[in-house]
Amino acid sequence: TLTRRYTDEAVKFIRNHRQGPFFLYFAHSFPHVPLFASQPFFGKSPAGLYGDVIEEIDASVGEVLDAIRNEGLEKNTLVVFSSDNGPWLIMGLAGGCAGLLRDGKGSTWEGGMRVPGIAWWPGKIRAGVVQREMATTMDLFVTCAKLAGAQPPQDRPIDGLDISPLLFGTGTVEREAFFYYRGDKLYAARVGPWKAHYITRAAYGAGKPEPHDPPLLFHLGRDPGERFDLAAETPEVVAKIAAAVERHRATVQPAPCQLLEVVQVVQ
Repeated sequence: TLTRRYTDEAVKFIRNHRQGPFFLYFAHSFPHVPLFASQPFFGKSPAGLYGDVIEEIDASVGEVLDAIRNEGLEKNTLVVFSSDNGPWLIMGLAGGCAGLLRDGKGSTWEGGMRVPGIAWWPGKIRAGVVQREMATTMDLFVTCAKLAGAQPPQDRPIDGLDISPLLFGTGTVEREAFFYYRGDKLYAARVGPWKAHYITRAAYGAGKPEPHDPPLLFHLGRDPGERFDLAAETPEVVAKIAAAVERHRATVQPAPCQLLEVVQVVQ
């Protein structure tokens, strides 16, 4: 009954805060394993238990949108639906599927990093539009701050960009490059549709890091499944991405690894 109870609390929160600005961060625990679905959805999907869970989440999102409409807030509320990672492949059918995208959760292949992104704001965002430019959940902080009339912190590097031009269809967003990390190591980098892999590793639960010199290179517009390495054919693209990586590395100030500290305490 977790999805049901989450949803009830989200709707209650919206009703209680309808008179002023509010921010609701609603993070479903499912479809992370272990999977459960409440009685109205259990055993109903042709996709098994995973499908039951997804159908209940879908209904949950519908109830949240209904609550916003019922309170007359839809013209003044931005809703973003997304996820934090791709499927957990070692869990089989309970872990989800990335379709044509390669690999899954934990990897820096597209199957591990590329997730759905849906934005809803009646009267502001046109319905039924598919945006092909890349965006990241890191952009939401800057975007929401700007939309609320706030200024993001100026005393530290901020990774996100204001993507409101993409949301409202008013323009493009200039993003020099995007960098894919696994832990504290840079595994891949993307410039435009081109993505270079300097290190690859299978999703959680298997494999070891495999370095690539020269890097593997894929054109994600033509090959989203990352099957055809074009590094040998387009060395100028490899060089362009490498230059972006060097500029990026020059801006990074290493921080202490908090995960290592936790592991040491447990041991």
